[in-house]
Amino acid sequence: MLKTTIAGSLPKPRWLAEPERLWAPWKVPEPELAQAKLDATILAVKLQEDAGLDIVGDGEQARVHFVHGFLANLDGIDFDKKTVMGIRNDRYKAEVPTVVGEIRRKGPVHAREAQAARAHTTRPLKFTLPGPMTIVDTIADEHYGRREDLAHAFARVLNEEARELEALGVDVVQFDEPAWNVYMPQVAEWGMAALEEAKRGLTCTTAVHICYGYGIKANVDWKGTLGDQWRHYEETFPVIARSSIDQVSLEARNSRVPIELIRLLEGKDVLVGAIDVASNQVETPQEVAATIREALRYVAPEKLFPCTNCGMAPMNGDIAYAKLAALAKGAALVRAELAG
Repeated sequence: MLKTTIAGSLPKPRWLAEPERLWAPWKVPEPELAQAKLDATILAVKLQEDAGLDIVGDGEQARVHFVHGFLANLDGIDFDKKTVMGIRNDRYKAEVPTVVGEIRRKGPVHAREAQAARAHTTRPLKFTLPGPMTIVDTIADEHYGRREDLAHAFARVLNEEARELEALGVDVVQFDEPAWNVYMPQVAEWGMAALEEAKRGLTCTTAVHICYGYGIKANVDWKGTLGDQWRHYEETFPVIARSSIDQVSLEARNSRVPIELIRLLEGKDVLVGAIDVASNQVETPQEVAATIREALRYVAPEKLFPCTNCGMAPMNGDIAYAKLAALAKGAALVRAELAG
């Protein structure tokens, strides 16, 4: 019980990409880049093991960005036709590629790093993919017209990828949907249906990650406008509770999310964010334990998985892995309390 894990991304080694920034360009040229990505993936797995995590991930080491890393091996997308558009309801601007035709996979996207991670750990392995709604919110569209139609097109290729990842030995496939904390009514209207299509036929554990974003200035500033209570989950959790998704990853540490909202996820595994990714202050094990104890008021121990609030890609590597060590130690403290 209280098995620890990460939300998704981890900092890349300084020799692979520019540190402490999103969309960081690669430092390693082709043809050496492909092997460098795999080396970084294996290193991330081993560092998670060293930190004491129970369920490890690839750390998204082979992707420039969690969304665009998946888009890179799809037909129907013109990466030369760039558009500057507002992301997450215009919270910040990004230069994005454009959908110009039918979305299809050219072939496996993340198979190589999944195989590398699987070959170098005996621990349960989680692999993350961007969710359909979040992809739609991170790309320009000149072909499908309706956001829900584009979402279902991406859901179909995500399902192909997820099935292959499961066949390679991935234990948990997680779909990242930060857009679900922005477009809440659309989650019920078409977002959940697209996610169900993306996970169709999977027999491994499935998860959805919904957070308030990376610890970058645009997200921190946005949080400052949300008031004393962040109740976005109140609208989406009942929709998820009725779904076939097994796990929900959410933000809790240093947030203004009323922790009692997780009662709305009855029957689901809860990946509670006990590590703040918007602060360089490393949590103490006792602080992690306090967050876990608070969540245990509403979730049974066997259904609770201590986690990070969000991805850690823009963070300093030493700080990020120190936070993961604190996560593991804090969970161990509470396990000991429950056992005693």
